[in-house]
Amino acid sequence: MTLTRLSLSPLSLLAFAALLSLSSCREKTEVSDAQQTESDAAPAETPGNDSPAIATFGGGCFWCTEAVMERLEGVLDVKSGYMGGSVENPTYEQVCQKNTGHVEVIQVSFDPDKITYDELLDVFWQVHDPTTLDRQGEDRGPQYRSVIFTHNPDQKNRAELSKRALVESGKLSNPVVTEIREAATFWLAEANHQDFYRNNPNFGYCRVVISPKMKKFGFE
Repeated sequence: MTLTRLSLSPLSLLAFAALLSLSSCREKTEVSDAQQTESDAAPAETPGNDSPAIATFGGGCFWCTEAVMERLEGVLDVKSGYMGGSVENPTYEQVCQKNTGHVEVIQVSFDPDKITYDELLDVFWQVHDPTTLDRQGEDRGPQYRSVIFTHNPDQKNRAELSKRALVESGKLSNPVVTEIREAATFWLAEANHQDFYRNNPNFGYCRVVISPKMKKFGFE
């Protein structure tokens, strides 16, 4: 498990600086005029015994983690949403206010015969920086907290073992701040946040921040 810090060209840095001037919470609603209202949000259904396995991760911007995870063989679906807060039916704008307690997360449906939970954990550690508290790059706030939300005791045990292995590997120069918490209600994010990178590959944030992550995993 290797966490590689991304290096950007001077042109990319200029683009990134221009992007940061827009908003600290990515208020990029020009991508889609259709915004989901508070009443549109709904909790995800609890999977039945015959449903695919699920995993839930908070690793900064859900656009980034979703883009990588949905390309993995054995992953059936990835949804972006919110978890861990006290507000029901949260909207993106509410979460951006940093007082709902919610974290931007992705919920991954996967076939454990094709990809294991341990393998998903390996990718999770690599796709974000688990050493920065409430921050991923220039995305700052508690909604960007590094969290593994576990759905059963086995996931909790595997997450703790995986985190311990990462810490003991000595590959990271700073302490791992990732929390391991019991999964709560998963609130689906607005429609324009789903499959964001796939639908908007030329959007500034996607080109500067997400595209290098995709190349790192060999998806571009």
